[in-house]
Amino acid sequence: MASTATQTRTASPIEPIDVSRPELYAEDRWQDLFARLRKEAPIQYVPESDFGAYWSVTTYKPIIHIEALPKIFSSSWDKGGIAISGDPALMDEYNMREPMFIAMDPPQHTAQRRTVAPSFGPSEVAAMKAECVARTGEVLDSLPIGEPFDWVQRVSIELTTGMLAKLFGFPWEQRHHLTEWSDYGGDVELIKTPEGVQLRLAKMQEMGMAFAALWQERMTNPGKDLISVMLQSDAMREMEPEEFIGNLILLIVGGNDTTRNSMSAYAYGLSKYPEERAKLEADPSLIPNAVQELIRWQTPLSHMRRTVTEDTEVEGVHMKAGDKVVMWYLSANRDESVFTDGEAIRVDRENARRHLSFGYGIHRCVGARVAELQLVTLLEEMAKRRLRVNVLAEPVRVPACFVHGYKSLQVELSKY
Repeated sequence: MASTATQTRTASPIEPIDVSRPELYAEDRWQDLFARLRKEAPIQYVPESDFGAYWSVTTYKPIIHIEALPKIFSSSWDKGGIAISGDPALMDEYNMREPMFIAMDPPQHTAQRRTVAPSFGPSEVAAMKAECVARTGEVLDSLPIGEPFDWVQRVSIELTTGMLAKLFGFPWEQRHHLTEWSDYGGDVELIKTPEGVQLRLAKMQEMGMAFAALWQERMTNPGKDLISVMLQSDAMREMEPEEFIGNLILLIVGGNDTTRNSMSAYAYGLSKYPEERAKLEADPSLIPNAVQELIRWQTPLSHMRRTVTEDTEVEGVHMKAGDKVVMWYLSANRDESVFTDGEAIRVDRENARRHLSFGYGIHRCVGARVAELQLVTLLEEMAKRRLRVNVLAEPVRVPACFVHGYKSLQVELSKY
């Protein structure tokens, strides 16, 4: 990368590399491209992609810098929001405004986050432990040993959807809708065609209607669930319908994808690194650190996006007001200057907690503790039963550059 402080959009030492292409993730071949960008062009302007022009930021230090300056690098939904796919013109054309507090700047962000955050505090999460252990044990005890099954469906989705249903007080028998809505809400590929946009809008409206009915019910019968908490707050009680839907998308996608895809990474990743799996099986005290390492290695959301609000400079690169900036957490979590041998899983990695999978700064994932609780519980309950996951085939992956996940993963269980 040019060291001069006059680097412009066209000054990259290598040809633009568009790492937003869905096939890179469907085929799991993004690693070498990101490694090259980190080495040769850690901040690069990509003039053309299916999502328009964007700055691609692939190393750890500049991402921290950008995250720490929300006034210059905006998350606001009306400027494009937090995903590479965000397009204000498209929002206007299809009336698909979805304000959510992660896609807001202070002070609106501050007030709404403050409403939800106490539901994910240390004491609240500790109180969830017993039920999480019971549900995880129930799911694991229902699995066959020595017979093939889909880990994503039977374990990852079942456990995360159950937790979401509990958090929202959502009807238990209808909880499968939460997974469906999460998949549509986080699918950046759908915005590429009018048909995809309309399908996503229809699914989000379906979700909004279901939760609006819950909202009305909680107005007369409040509980301790997230809907009741939102209802009882000054910052969120009078939300417009699109803001209500936006925040639901945030909480459902955020609550589902991080945990679900890290649970699948546990099964798939440790099967790829049997010596690390053996370390973990021999020493269950490594579980909390192994969870952080799996979240780092998987990076369940590949990127977050910001929009430049004023001309600025990052590490000698000039960015202009209105530019789209994509921070590739997936790459920063493998930055060689921070994580030695970052492509590998090391369950005892000393700095695993430095990962950026939950973001950084004011937008750091509000539900991180709940995700960690579920993952630690899964690994603990597997260890208690001395169960090992054996992967039978390569997974079917999500073909998109936002949610970095698995559609299915064929496995069988054995005892050790």
